[in-house]
Amino acid sequence: MAPDRTEEPPDAPSSRLTASVHDRSAPEHPIDDVLPGEARVLEAAQESLAGRRRGIRGLWPFLGPAFIAAVAYVDPGNFATNMAAGARFGYLLLWVVLAANLMAMLVQSMSAKLGIATRRNLPEVCRDRFSRRTNVFLWIQAEVVAMATDIAEFVGAAIGLQLLFNIALFPAALLTGVGAFAILALQSRGFRRLEAVIAALIGVIVGAFALQVLMANPSRSGIAGGFVPGFSGTESVLLAVGIIGATVMPHVIYLHSALTQTRIVGVTEEEKRRIFRFELVDVVIAMSIAGVVNLCMLIIAASTFHGRGLIDVGDDLTQVYEALGTYLGAHADTLFGIALLASGLSSSSVGTLAGQVVMQGFIGRRIPLFLRRLVTMTPALIVVAVGIDPSRALVLSQVVLSFGIPFALVPLILFCRNAGLMGSLVNRRTTTAAAVLVAAVIISLNVFLLASTFGLVAV
Repeated sequence: MAPDRTEEPPDAPSSRLTASVHDRSAPEHPIDDVLPGEARVLEAAQESLAGRRRGIRGLWPFLGPAFIAAVAYVDPGNFATNMAAGARFGYLLLWVVLAANLMAMLVQSMSAKLGIATRRNLPEVCRDRFSRRTNVFLWIQAEVVAMATDIAEFVGAAIGLQLLFNIALFPAALLTGVGAFAILALQSRGFRRLEAVIAALIGVIVGAFALQVLMANPSRSGIAGGFVPGFSGTESVLLAVGIIGATVMPHVIYLHSALTQTRIVGVTEEEKRRIFRFELVDVVIAMSIAGVVNLCMLIIAASTFHGRGLIDVGDDLTQVYEALGTYLGAHADTLFGIALLASGLSSSSVGTLAGQVVMQGFIGRRIPLFLRRLVTMTPALIVVAVGIDPSRALVLSQVVLSFGIPFALVPLILFCRNAGLMGSLVNRRTTTAAAVLVAAVIISLNVFLLASTFGLVAV
């Protein structure tokens, strides 16, 4: 591998757009260099920015990046943490899911804004402004986070295949790899096709859990009480940290800035502000959908398992599948398996894109995307092959992700408050204050979890 000396964006769906879509004075307009579907999107985006397309038609060309990022917020790790939390503590931690989703909206909007304002992704800005030693450290911890992410995604999809088709776990994990390769191949046909497939998979997940909530008939008063903040012992804190780790995902903080950095480029500060306003709507829609899915998961587990005293069912997704079929019937187990499979396949592909952004950005190196997919799936295959409890591995992987959040979030806050870097899109003071509060909450939870785990504090 040789250092990447160019300033091209990494091999992500946005990488085909390498110049301003508005520079008509260029010898060859960038629209001529992209695929036909992308060209139509870019032309539509220009019309929206010029005010000739309004409403839904004006927003449509800008929808997509947040939906790719949102996949990470409904990955199999969310299934594990939300089902475990609902089964063991009922509706108690609903407020954590809601708070984590609001955090996600703030963080992802800042990441998108960084890409729009600077035409650089977060790891690239880190490489520009931090020492090489710092960047190497950030890269290593980001790769550890990527491995934890892959464990959750591969194990989750493999469990889904095993449950639906009675396939042994290891062959199911191999089939998951094939599916992830197929989804990644779509980016060669343009970012819009990849976005469409990812959005369709999210739709499958949403539909599956919406039906299951109707079957579960949850307690309205229980749901309302779950939005009052509170904990119940060390294990509830562990699950809360896992929920945050599964919701505020470090690797998509890096990825979202890459998805917006050259997808649709604003030449003037006014155009950048308009693009960000469109992208903010994209974030709110996508993250709201992901948040509803996460709330549905916990509500289903609380009403179906906790209410019957089955507090340990949520610790094993296979037991969850079987219990849903037993207590809800009407193919609730099949719906759960389909959602789990869709989640694992889509999120594993997005995780690979994020890993490429991380490597290229922090250390200026790049490897073929499919080789990276092969390398990063290896730890997950090992976990499956040696027989480690897959559901427990899912929950612990989310805790690892939570510890990686500050290393992505703190640099993002520092950069987004820098007027010289961000221009007119610099954070307002209230936005920076809110982001600092989010970072402080996450770091405090992690410190408390470590202290309670090692017996330094009593809970």
